Amino acid sequence: MQVIVVIMGVSGSGKTTIGEQLAARLGCGFSDADEYHGPANKAKMAAGIPLTDEDRQPWLQAMHEAIAERARQGRDHVFACSALKRRYRDVLRGEVADVRLVFLQGPRDVLEERIANRRGHFFASALLDDQLANLEPPEKSEALIMDIRHEPDALVEQIVKALAATGCNQD
Repeated sequence: MQVIVVIMGVSGSGKTTIGEQLAARLGCGFSDADEYHGPANKAKMAAGIPLTDEDRQPWLQAMHEAIAERARQGRDHVFACSALKRRYRDVLRGEVADVRLVFLQGPRDVLEERIANRRGHFFASALLDDQLANLEPPEKSEALIMDIRHEPDALVEQIVKALAATGCNQD
């Protein structure tokens, strides 16, 4: 069975770290949502200006098209994307069946510390407040919910086991 996984959460939750490790473990491709932002969105975020839903629409559509393309090709793939709101997640999934969501959640102090320690990323730490205000956490029926205070290797192992339990044929 093909698997498309979206690792979601606010900035600093570890989406890229977990996504890259999960993709390596599954032997498939990985894409970070940052690749799909246009220059104007990146400039706004670097300046500490929150994106609007209008700003996010082309980005979400580009992400959906990438997800749909991988599904059409029958290729397993892991994406990292904030996917803060339910409607964003609906756009990402669109008509693609079996997109698995993994929500990385954790306390504000851990998120702030991680953001403060990042180097070379365009996301201004002041935007964490906006992301937390906009976050509509998924229900357990919508996503696998993971605590970011666990080590990345342990989180990846839990995700792999959860995917196997739901019928994904992964080693």
